[in-house]
Amino acid sequence: MPSTPTKQAFYIFSGGLLQRRENTIHFVPNVEQTEQTIEQTGKLQNAETPEEAFDLNEPNEALNTKDRRAIPVQNVDAFYVFGDIRFNSRFLNFLTRHQIPLHLFNYYGYYSGTYYPRDYLISGFVTVHQVKYYLSAKKRLDLARSFVEGAAHNILKNLKYYAVESRMKGFSEHDMSQLHGLIEQINAFADALIEAGDIPTLMGMEGNIRQLYYDAWAILLKTDDRAFEFDKRVKRPPNNAINALISFGNSLMYSATLTEIYRTQLNPTISYLHEPSERRFSLALDLAEIFKPIFVDRIIFKLVNTKALQAKHFSTALNFCHLNDAGRKIFVKEFEEKTRTTIKHRGLERKVSYRRLIRLECYKLIKHLLNEKPYEPFKIWW
Repeated sequence: MPSTPTKQAFYIFSGGLLQRRENTIHFVPNVEQTEQTIEQTGKLQNAETPEEAFDLNEPNEALNTKDRRAIPVQNVDAFYVFGDIRFNSRFLNFLTRHQIPLHLFNYYGYYSGTYYPRDYLISGFVTVHQVKYYLSAKKRLDLARSFVEGAAHNILKNLKYYAVESRMKGFSEHDMSQLHGLIEQINAFADALIEAGDIPTLMGMEGNIRQLYYDAWAILLKTDDRAFEFDKRVKRPPNNAINALISFGNSLMYSATLTEIYRTQLNPTISYLHEPSERRFSLALDLAEIFKPIFVDRIIFKLVNTKALQAKHFSTALNFCHLNDAGRKIFVKEFEEKTRTTIKHRGLERKVSYRRLIRLECYKLIKHLLNEKPYEPFKIWW
């Protein structure tokens, strides 16, 4: 029997048109040129907009077929759109039919929003239990603490990886001493998480762990390029290259986590560590905390230390820094390769991809909510 094609994320950086053609998806680049062609043929005479000059769902001679790319719908897991893309409601209906989320990013490459198709794995039973755990102060706090514990463990794993003497070549004794000191402080905060009596206190402790972690980055990022100097986390807006990388990477992590949540019965708006909000899928923020050290941070260390990313890959203006198009493509390529990397899963006794780990985390959370098995956050063992 033929094997089922593996679904994958599709990243679109250039401008163009996404359209449905019969039972597949086509991407047509350079819509501006297409509009000029249509105007020259006079097809805009009776149309109010360029899109109305041709059927977005049917073949049209005016469209540039040379660079048209067919994307089999059964291969698509999600779209990540960074370019200026056009589509219509029929295309979105097609995504809904095939359960494909579409994530949008703004001009600077940061997450803007998601077309979240109608839930196809609806479970009122799971939703009721999800709400019950949120309404119970103790149950919510226990879950929120688990997310922070998982994040803290994975942060420490990153630091301990570099603290091994064989990997500290070129590090001074002062650097090694400072790194071990930061590890001890983070360990102390991680051990004290059990003492947090409410969510704000827990969030404060998580912030302290993150700050100590970022203090170590000045040691871990071994580059003589002053563009990658880093002293503290600045979010809105990112003020230097490292903060731009963290923000961009976190946007990708949030979107990937949201896609995996969509593949389960979980409601993405009901969260435990982060306060639910009308303007975000806050459960994705909760679960992303666990995976950011594994995906985002390790990618940053690699790309900076190997000089795959350089100052030329960033744009700066008025204390605002962001990756340019070339830099985003380098990061996304590494991120996608990371999601496809497989490891031998201890519990399942088989190889699973990094992206699958996120889905498995959602399943573990569901079992906890249904009182089938206590939730244990994912912790790096390698």
